[in-house]
Amino acid sequence: MSQKRPRVLVLDGMWNKSLAAVRSLGERGFDVTAAEKTRFATALFSRYATKKLVYPSPTASPDGFMQWLLTELKKSGGYDLVLPTELSTQLLLAKNQDKLKPFVGFPFPGVALTENVHDKGWLMRFAQERGYPTPETIYTDESSDIGELIKKISCPLVIKPRESSGSRGIEYVNKREDFEESFARVHKSYPYPIIQEYIPPATDGSGGFGVGALFNYDHEPRASFVYKRLREYPVSGGPSTLRESVRYDELREIAIGILKELKWVGPAMVEFKIDPRDGSPKLLEINPRLWGSLKLAILSGVDFPYLLYKLAADGDVKAVTDYRVGVRCRWLIPGDLMHLLSAKKNMKNLLDFLRPSDGDDILSLKDPMPILGRFSSLFPFLLDKEMRRLLFR
Repeated sequence: MSQKRPRVLVLDGMWNKSLAAVRSLGERGFDVTAAEKTRFATALFSRYATKKLVYPSPTASPDGFMQWLLTELKKSGGYDLVLPTELSTQLLLAKNQDKLKPFVGFPFPGVALTENVHDKGWLMRFAQERGYPTPETIYTDESSDIGELIKKISCPLVIKPRESSGSRGIEYVNKREDFEESFARVHKSYPYPIIQEYIPPATDGSGGFGVGALFNYDHEPRASFVYKRLREYPVSGGPSTLRESVRYDELREIAIGILKELKWVGPAMVEFKIDPRDGSPKLLEINPRLWGSLKLAILSGVDFPYLLYKLAADGDVKAVTDYRVGVRCRWLIPGDLMHLLSAKKNMKNLLDFLRPSDGDDILSLKDPMPILGRFSSLFPFLLDKEMRRLLFR
């Protein structure tokens, strides 16, 4: 008698991280269902998705989405894991944990903790009060006076929304006389942003570092992985388009330490920059969800989607901290191409771009169709206001 295959429902199928999860679990022989609000989604074109589903938008129609999900859980015979990869979807599931409990485990943080950590102002205060290294930060609220703020600042500086994704809403201010206009522009869309010292770029032109982690229900670390962001788009700071697995124990210890103090559950990515002025690490943010460059961790030997399945299905998982270093993974289309087109035009950048990597977020000879899914997704993006907002975030 054949053993029943584990079943996983991967949501948010538009994104590279969802495709990475579908491929990883599918290659292990799992029965993987990929789902998104449109059929034109990258992960839904994967050969490893045994079933493809379309659901109501979790943001535009949260009640409709939850009704769809609960119906799917009841009629499908059950899943061992429901895997959201976008924060909005993860939060919606967290708000409805009680409805999900009869059907599936939920190895993710609760609503309040997720929302707090996503708030950069809240996170910076939490970290600073406990002695973790952060950029110098000025906090604003309804009592803040622009004249007093101008007296406090020194340029260059960065104005950051408390809650946003990627580089959306961030403004760099090089001259004091530009501050008031820049602050007003950010504040209009993202009220009461934080003001931080500008950390200069690394001398080699690379970005920062990320520490991916997974915690069990008892708030104990069960996986960790460190990578360096070699290229980003936009070049001034945005999603990584090329990254490399590295060892950096100091960053890992800081990341694990703060997540333990937060009493974390599930996945998170802790982002750092190294200050080239003194070599010290600075905590920038924590992504309270799976992150965009998930494929690199899987290639390097830390399979976070599989570990999440084990955590949901078995209640815990054996700790994984060893992985291959020097592994490179890129996001060629369109990310790394856009980086090449917008970076300085010189031979070094061209040669770096032509250097082969160990893998790609989308391109794969074993699973070639998702790139068509990425191109086809342009049609709903162009026609749908909500999806255009996601594209340009």
